[in-house]
Amino acid sequence: MIRIDVPAEQAHDPYRYAGTHHAPEIMRAAGGFSKAVYTHSRLSLREFEGARARTAEINGCIICQAFRAARDTPAMFAASGTRPPHLVSDNGPVPDEAFYAAVADWRISPVFSDRERLAIEFAERFAEEPKVLAADEGFWSRAHAAFADGEIVDLAHCVASWVGLGRVAHVLGFDTVCLPFNQKADAA
Repeated sequence: MIRIDVPAEQAHDPYRYAGTHHAPEIMRAAGGFSKAVYTHSRLSLREFEGARARTAEINGCIICQAFRAARDTPAMFAASGTRPPHLVSDNGPVPDEAFYAAVADWRISPVFSDRERLAIEFAERFAEEPKVLAADEGFWSRAHAAFADGEIVDLAHCVASWVGLGRVAHVLGFDTVCLPFNQKADAA
């Protein structure tokens, strides 16, 4: 259920309505942050998707849980009429549905590499226990052994985008409405 008043003729796209009628500067900045994550992340697609999918599960965002970066990111940008020179979907092998199904069981699933598992762990802990994560020297030793500093900063900002914007979508009920890129993906 959408938690703000949106005219019936615009209920199919509450994001657009909110972006033009409520806090347009903030929503434009949020959109820029989200786009930067999908156009500038250098994480492998599997690391990116493992962290993103776990965040989506924690947030409860329906659209985010159904989103698949390899399938939906190009369509998301095509809807604006342009394809940036780089998309995260260009960053390596595409996860299959078994990958997504195993994300909640990342600790025991054999599907993930060590880096993928660390990315998922980081996302989970960032979303659920940021104070504990910040102080966990054991985690940071493992993270620094697997990731360069730039990759850690990349991952942290990707997860921050998903936690914040996914929660906005879910809490305001915007995740109950298919966005244009999801409609195309559902038809495929």
